[in-house]
Amino acid sequence: MNKNKREREFYSLDVGDSTFTVLKRYQNLRPIGSGAQGIVCSAYDQTLERNVAIKKLSRPFQNQTHAKRAFRELVLMKCVNHKNIIGLLNVFTPQKSLEEFQDVYLVMELMDANLCQVIQMELDHERLSYLLYQMLCGIKHLHAAGIIHRDLKPSNIVVKSDCTLKILDFGLARTAATGLLMTPYVVTRYYRAPEVILGMGYQANVDVWSVGCIVAEMIRGSVLFPGTDHIDQWNKVIEQLGTPSQEFLMKLNQSVRTYVENRPRYAGYSFEKLFPDVLFPADSDHNKLKASQARDLLSKMLVIDASKRISVDEALQHPYINVWYDPAEVEAPPPKILDKQLDEREHTVEEWKELIYKEVSEWEEWTKNGVIRVFKPNDLFITLTKALSQSKTQIFSMEIQYNLYNSLFTVFL
Repeated sequence: MNKNKREREFYSLDVGDSTFTVLKRYQNLRPIGSGAQGIVCSAYDQTLERNVAIKKLSRPFQNQTHAKRAFRELVLMKCVNHKNIIGLLNVFTPQKSLEEFQDVYLVMELMDANLCQVIQMELDHERLSYLLYQMLCGIKHLHAAGIIHRDLKPSNIVVKSDCTLKILDFGLARTAATGLLMTPYVVTRYYRAPEVILGMGYQANVDVWSVGCIVAEMIRGSVLFPGTDHIDQWNKVIEQLGTPSQEFLMKLNQSVRTYVENRPRYAGYSFEKLFPDVLFPADSDHNKLKASQARDLLSKMLVIDASKRISVDEALQHPYINVWYDPAEVEAPPPKILDKQLDEREHTVEEWKELIYKEVSEWEEWTKNGVIRVFKPNDLFITLTKALSQSKTQIFSMEIQYNLYNSLFTVFL
């Protein structure tokens, strides 16, 4: 593209302590969140005639870790295509060459709030069950392609006022590899599974533990395991769920097992005591949903021994969830990850930079006059599934309004 023509397509404005340089099609930018991974603004897309969220990645090339996360997030977002996963609408950079390349902007669907705000609301069983069903559908879609999210938390799950839900932020997601000891640094502390805390390596159902912690927080209105550090996190888990069996302890490496065995032993509490009926809404006459069902599902998700924890597929068949079961949503075609060595790649910062620039340039080739060509079927899929689920969403009227934007924090971060 001609250098002068490209420059005329962009404009700059200050957003907090950062400067956004964006395509002129994006107007009315307003900051809605910030964090370690970047800054997010809402905007109006004049080409697509819709509101969007624009995420400017924070210093993506400051080191190898940041660059690898940026590459992983971009590649995975380009692959996924499901109504419960945030949709990538555009990718661009204002820089004109690889030598100048320093900024990456991701344009995504704009939602109304994240679960941090929903947790403060009183939800009936229909809302709670339907939100959980959508979380599981989105996670199943990722797991079907061998993608483990690894960083599920309330601020990474967003909703609209009609109770539709989407999972976002793939900076820490990785493709699963059988037998590989996966890194333990991931997942915000409160939602870390025991196998991550204890450095055991993990499989896909590490995400199930995180979902259990999130649902527990929605029921209780507060964090279930609020550890102050890595060690205290484990203490919070065993204080409430009890010290695990000797069978589980034998799976630990010697030094970790010695530490765990030297901790005080706890009997733990029953789930009836952890989640008494008073915390739940009234039983539902419409779908026959009950507190006892929700509690039973939680007891199967929050299992310390991952080998005995419920799977995503099993959770979707649970009586508290399967009232919403729709094969078009649960069994949607999995994303195709073309780069099979996505997580094993090791590069210098400059090499990562070149790979990301190539991904951005390819996206620009896939678009014409600002309208997505290759990914347009995603919009068709959303339209069709919206029609299929209309009867579901009609029963919901979540009290989330657009004036919440000013109070949104870490949405899309």
